[in-house]
Amino acid sequence: MAGKIDMVLTKSISRFGRNTVDTLTTIRELKSKGIGVYFEKEQVWTMDSKGEFIITLMSSLAQEESRSMSENILWAVRKRYAQGKGSFAYSRVLGLDKGKEKFEIVVNREEAVIVCKIFRMFIQGLTPHTIAIALTAAGIPSPGGCEVWSAATVRRMLSNEKYKGDMLLQKEFTVDFLTKKVKKNEGELPQYYVSNNHEPIIDPWLFDFVQENFKNRKRENKRRYSGIGFFSSKIICAKCGATFGPRPWHSTSYNNSVWQCRNRYSAVKCKTTNIYDKLLFYVLHDVARKKIVAKDIRTAIVEFAADAVSADRLAAIERYIENFESMSAWKMLSDADDLSFVIDRVLVKPDRGIEVLWLDGSVDGYEIPRYTPKGGIEE
Repeated sequence: MAGKIDMVLTKSISRFGRNTVDTLTTIRELKSKGIGVYFEKEQVWTMDSKGEFIITLMSSLAQEESRSMSENILWAVRKRYAQGKGSFAYSRVLGLDKGKEKFEIVVNREEAVIVCKIFRMFIQGLTPHTIAIALTAAGIPSPGGCEVWSAATVRRMLSNEKYKGDMLLQKEFTVDFLTKKVKKNEGELPQYYVSNNHEPIIDPWLFDFVQENFKNRKRENKRRYSGIGFFSSKIICAKCGATFGPRPWHSTSYNNSVWQCRNRYSAVKCKTTNIYDKLLFYVLHDVARKKIVAKDIRTAIVEFAADAVSADRLAAIERYIENFESMSAWKMLSDADDLSFVIDRVLVKPDRGIEVLWLDGSVDGYEIPRYTPKGGIEE
């Protein structure tokens, strides 16, 4: 630094620094290298004998002025929060842009498709980690413009109330005006929730369903959400609450798969019956056929799919619904992804019964028929 800078010209002390300690430290460092600082407004020269005393006094005043300005700005911001008005870092929120009017939020239609895709994948049983891997593989940039998605980013998006058209104001606050340190608001300051603040990307009922799904996944720590396939983590034991998982089931003549309670061979030793793979899909097909043919849930499927998938995919789903009555259980198995739009949970009871919990809140029961690999389903 020495020899490259002769002197520093500054408009005022407040422009040079608003922290007394930092100002004096910097001035002394420059002075030790033979570099003086001249403050034009105060007409102070640091190489003068009286310079440091005057600078100490003036920088203290500048610090207090900075504090006062910061408090005034914060007061104005918090007053706007109390009035239900606020903004956010638009570049960090996928699917929402700043409008032409003040505090106006508009939907970015191209990015909104990605948001709907993320919510749809979560409803289908995928974990945030699996979703992040899929988005990275698809070459879709993250909200921050990164090529690689993280599970934390997906979780934040799935829990961001802005996607349902609402806004929670004052999630964070600045602790110190000097350090600019930001802290998560955990009750230190009031928060303001504004409903119907802007156009939603995700229907409110669907967003609330996802939040409840999050709670269900966290509530039972013995459940494992692998995110592999539609039925992963959706088939639940009604007795102990553990998930069912596929297991190979061998005999001397037949190789089959069964769905089994994960607590069957744990310390719990749950005795809920196993279900043959083929039998499970036969039962689900029959329950779904009655539901869809009765038109109880057709509208819910089409309305949700219209916002979540492409036009070609939507057309395929509509054809799937129309042909469902004559579709075999094995065909239903290959198209199970379409059925995942509306199934929330499948509860398996110890008495050979199941309950299908649909996305619209309705429940359908069914008794599991007898089945053997050799003889098939007993009518």
